[in-house]
Amino acid sequence: MSQDSPRARSRSVSVDDIGVRRQLADGGEESVTWAELSSVVVRVIPEGPWNEDVFLMLAGSDGKGTAVPSGDPAADALIERLQTLPGFDNEKFVEAMTTDADEAYVVWKAN
Repeated sequence: MSQDSPRARSRSVSVDDIGVRRQLADGGEESVTWAELSSVVVRVIPEGPWNEDVFLMLAGSDGKGTAVPSGDPAADALIERLQTLPGFDNEKFVEAMTTDADEAYVVWKAN
């Protein structure tokens, strides 16, 4: 899962009933299906406010996944979908989204 290296910046992110796909500027693709989703982590890095500093890290049970910048146009739809996951920790999510600490917050794990 990439974060924000220049060659891995998002070209587009799509959220649908199958999962999340992130097309990268370098032509690569990252994806995870809802069926394979095993954890969601909000990763905060000390880059803001001028650079992207919050990423939604989606890991699949196969070890693959994607990192979606919270400022991406698709992030709102993604967050809405994530908040419907059973056991999603909204309190921890709000904490992560309102801090500038260099930290990773696990907000959901598959049972």
